Amino acid sequence: MIHQFNESEKGPLDGVRVLDLSRLVAGNMLTLFLADFGADVIKIEKDGKGDDLRSWKESDEPIYWKIYGRNKRSMILDLKSEPGRQALKKLASHADILVENFVPGGLEKMGLGPQVLLEANPKLVIVRVSGWGQTGPFSHKPGFGTLVEAMSGFSYLNGHADKPPTLPPLALADMIAGVYGAAGVLTALRAAEKEGIGQVIDLSLFEPIFSFISSEALKYQLSGVPTMRSGNQSSHTAPRNVYECSDGKFVAMSGSMQSMALRILDTIGRPELKVDKRFHDNDARVEHRDELDLIIGDFIKQKTQQENLALFEAAGVTVGPVCSVADLVDSHYIQRREVMVQLQDDDLGSITTHNIVPRLNRTPGHFFRAAPSLGQHTKEIIKQFGLENML
Repeated sequence: MIHQFNESEKGPLDGVRVLDLSRLVAGNMLTLFLADFGADVIKIEKDGKGDDLRSWKESDEPIYWKIYGRNKRSMILDLKSEPGRQALKKLASHADILVENFVPGGLEKMGLGPQVLLEANPKLVIVRVSGWGQTGPFSHKPGFGTLVEAMSGFSYLNGHADKPPTLPPLALADMIAGVYGAAGVLTALRAAEKEGIGQVIDLSLFEPIFSFISSEALKYQLSGVPTMRSGNQSSHTAPRNVYECSDGKFVAMSGSMQSMALRILDTIGRPELKVDKRFHDNDARVEHRDELDLIIGDFIKQKTQQENLALFEAAGVTVGPVCSVADLVDSHYIQRREVMVQLQDDDLGSITTHNIVPRLNRTPGHFFRAAPSLGQHTKEIIKQFGLENML
């Protein structure tokens, strides 16, 4: 079924207006969340090519923009011109949230710093996205997710010990920051509603992704040794790995609880290992995880992926298939839950994308409008806010 966009729907954030001056991933991830739940997100873009996310293409189609630009409006505005800056200030006076990701100080150079914007609208929530934060010794540096993923410690942990540190295959730091940013915005918006005063949110790319691995800092404090990459294994529980099946497919397994680990040993027909000093508790299994993986891997290698899944699921073992997106498209789970949906698209007829996350049972989000073409709503917005004499 192809879902149709319906601009007449109302979401729980109906009436919340967002000016999105950001480019690429973090800001778009943040404002996508707000837009999916009904906020009026106005993308402020420069003439010519607009948001750089439009240039990330596959088969000459701007697939990232089609997905992360949905439910938003687009306006062309030249912030380097005085009329453009004055128009933005007027728009800000009617907005609840403004999102930007210039190098720190960029807004100030244009005469649009937080003090100016908050004078125009004291309740405004201003989100300042940057690689390293608005303060500190790196604040002046441009920040890209790749650099943050490397410096945060994430890439050092990711991959195998005998290989170089591994970067994630997607804009992970940006996306994590976008989700954190959405939470921060809604918190600040609630405060503004109660107190009548807006504020500035300093959202770096570095701190959100570091928070995902911050237990490593305490671990280092206690041990004095940074955790080395361990592939698909875990440094603190065992068994946990990806195992190859006889048909060349893979399954993932986790025995992070003692009861589950013992159940795995029963299921592979090795109950005697439950009292083996190498495997009788989690500390022992972690120390001897390579030996344990060989035993489990040899068992799994004798059966196909489906045979393994059926056997372990019947025994109540936490196991699952390793899937490609091709596997997911035909997955019974994906189809029945509508994890992926088909949305109407003027260029392709329809596009496959993720559904709205999370699912609110009483005030859900909606598909309001397709990702806009560059400047699609400029005239509409100029008229709506009485900017005719300014632009």
